[in-house]
Amino acid sequence: MNNWFKNNGTHLAIIAIFVVICFAYFSPVLQGKAPMQGDVLQAKAMQKEIMDVKEATGKGPLWTNQMFGGMPAYQIWVQYPLNITTYGIDVIKGVFPDPVGTVLLYLLGAYLLFCVLKVNPWLAAAGAVAFAFTSYNFIIIAAGHSNKALAIGFFAPILASIILTLRGRYLVGGSLLALFMALEIRSNHIQMTYYLFIALFILGCIELYHAKKAKQLPAFGKSVAFIFGGIFLAVLVNAGTLWTTYEYGNETIRGKSNLTTDKAEPANGLDKAYAYQWSQGVGESFTFLVPNLYGGASGGALDPKGEFVKILQDGTVSNALGPIYGENTGQAVNAIAQNVGSQYWGDKPGTSGPYYFGSIICLLFVFGLFIVKHRWKWWVLGTSVLLLLLSFGSNFPLVSDLFFNYLPGYNKFRAVESILAVVGLLVPLLAILAIKEAQDGAYDQKYLVKRLTWSAAITGGFALIIVIAPTVFFGFRSSNQGEVTAWLNQITQNNAALTAKITDAIVADRVSLARADALRTLLFVAIGFGLIWAFITKKMNMQLVFGLLALAVLIDLWQVDRRYLNNQNFVNKSDLTDHYKARDVDNFISADKDPNFRVFDLTLGDPFKSAETSYFHKTVGGFHSARLKRFQELVDNQLTKSINQDVLDMLNTKYIITQDQQTGSYKMQRNATACGNAWFVESVQYVKNSDEEMKAISSFDAKKEAIVDQSYKGLMDSKILGTGQEGFIKLTNYTPDHLTYEYSTAKDVIAVFSEIYYNKGWKMYIDGVEKPYFRADYVLRAAQLEAGNHKLEFIFHPTSYYVGENISLAGSILLVVGLGFGFYTENKKKKAVKA
Repeated sequence: MNNWFKNNGTHLAIIAIFVVICFAYFSPVLQGKAPMQGDVLQAKAMQKEIMDVKEATGKGPLWTNQMFGGMPAYQIWVQYPLNITTYGIDVIKGVFPDPVGTVLLYLLGAYLLFCVLKVNPWLAAAGAVAFAFTSYNFIIIAAGHSNKALAIGFFAPILASIILTLRGRYLVGGSLLALFMALEIRSNHIQMTYYLFIALFILGCIELYHAKKAKQLPAFGKSVAFIFGGIFLAVLVNAGTLWTTYEYGNETIRGKSNLTTDKAEPANGLDKAYAYQWSQGVGESFTFLVPNLYGGASGGALDPKGEFVKILQDGTVSNALGPIYGENTGQAVNAIAQNVGSQYWGDKPGTSGPYYFGSIICLLFVFGLFIVKHRWKWWVLGTSVLLLLLSFGSNFPLVSDLFFNYLPGYNKFRAVESILAVVGLLVPLLAILAIKEAQDGAYDQKYLVKRLTWSAAITGGFALIIVIAPTVFFGFRSSNQGEVTAWLNQITQNNAALTAKITDAIVADRVSLARADALRTLLFVAIGFGLIWAFITKKMNMQLVFGLLALAVLIDLWQVDRRYLNNQNFVNKSDLTDHYKARDVDNFISADKDPNFRVFDLTLGDPFKSAETSYFHKTVGGFHSARLKRFQELVDNQLTKSINQDVLDMLNTKYIITQDQQTGSYKMQRNATACGNAWFVESVQYVKNSDEEMKAISSFDAKKEAIVDQSYKGLMDSKILGTGQEGFIKLTNYTPDHLTYEYSTAKDVIAVFSEIYYNKGWKMYIDGVEKPYFRADYVLRAAQLEAGNHKLEFIFHPTSYYVGENISLAGSILLVVGLGFGFYTENKKKKAVKA
């Protein structure tokens, strides 16, 4: 045991330092505080019904009616208890307070990768810090993209496992790959996993080429077999997650369109404009080196001591506007400050901050391009360039459109700029490999110093240009500057001189911001150059250089990360628990004991882009990026341009919340024409397709008539149908995934249920016998019910989940066995070598 500690003492010390770093950065967690994350709070509202049911029954439902009339819970919150990696994720989230565990995952995963690459431990620590503290990795934590952060955290250990397998350590490499890939998939951010696979596919092609060239195809083939075996096992472990996600994905806004009349609607996948909405600006990519070149985060105010604030405060603007606005001059000045005084001037609709890889890391990346001879240099460079071009999206559609139109699955994802998360691993990888190459002694000192000087000249020279002549390459005006100028002309009553003065002041402040960060970049490039020069020329001890390098990289990235995730992001846990405050109207509606009605809240701006009301009520609106396509089409055609009362009625919208624009008070209107939970209709109108169905519900009496696609005609017998006027149907018991009704009727009837149609798991039973049902009114369920007094149940029991869980159990057992056997074999080999 003493020998083990002695042999691994350095690694343990570095891991301990990582823990200290994390707690130092997130010191508020030591005071019992937690991060205030917008997306986490939205998720809390989305999950409210699920968590209430879980607390009451011990098991979370697979369906929730809390948003969009009802939807599967797969992408909101679902238990997968037979998947062993569920408990692995729980450990990462539970052992350390959030977000300490996530950043430790970043650090330890990357440290493993660099150790597998046989990098000096302290240099490996520098590489781990470089990857972990890349600004995007912290920005997504601040935003609350927890699943995305976890998925990114497993990038490095997955790559480490593949390297082990390619080196011939098949069992341990393949089993570790199965583990880390299973954890990656269980993180439930398929977009990040998809982007990682693009990079791994390119790596595989390069390795195949070199294996063929070196006539080592049999060994390479064996490695590939274990790699695919590991990935296959990871898929088995996550069968429940993947099957439900795939099945549900085909029915969401990422799936096939149901309408043909809307030419703007994509036939399959996301709308391109929506997918490309967050595209990386071409020039904005220079923030990899100079973080505030494009102003940082949108919404950030300009320097309070800068030119813009100065002309707002010294009377320049107010004096010019005084004759126009009189007593309201202050309001006009405030409008200018709020609408045009933003630091960020890129083309994204909004951003929480730039992609910053670090000045020192960018220096070493360029250094690596000069000196690294290993074939991985071309993998890193080629993949980084490709992913960068893809991140440009609408700003460089030549490449993006090829992938969007032809690469299977690529058009399912939005915010293409996030593909740069993979580049955030590749850049530090080549940077550290460059130092390792210099350390290995393959080059003479003069050669290395010369290439290092070139690298410093390139990175530092660019920063120097920003300091000396920033407007040579950058305009510091966004692409919508024409609209901004038009708005300023309007508010200044076409005072062109004042508009120009305001614009010039804003540009001057943005230039000043970029200059300050460019000087900062110069400083860190100089520090990086000095440390590596001292290492190459042996002016300083190697271990000391690597330790100082890790410290310098940490300081560089830490300072930028603190701009976007700092102590101000943390609040008392009680503030998070009590974040959602019930209004008087919410309390009034909650007093209604009807178990399943809906609320339409018009006080949120766009009711379909906020989940706040879902915390208190089952809503027509809500917020989720994987909502059902059919319901979204209903929203677009019936509830966006104007609100169709008939559609609100059929959705059983019992209450509508509005706000008085004068007083700000909330009002609640009871909808007397809401159809209820279920009803019998007098007649059925058949239509040929979804287009006609959508048109028919534009104006109809939902209580009396059902609009049904003719493909369901075989499920009805019109000859024996009654009107249902003499009978009744009522909901007697409610849980989200199990609805019980009682009904009585003298003749067979057509019943419509105010429940969202989803035939991938919902089953209908009458007196315990399964019966068919069909879709009506575009999104609802309906069925022909036999005469008499009966009990009717809708039960959500998707095969994809329950069978998938059994497959996950088998995969989990195989994973544990594989890991045990892999490490047993590895240990046996080590003992044999020692003997």
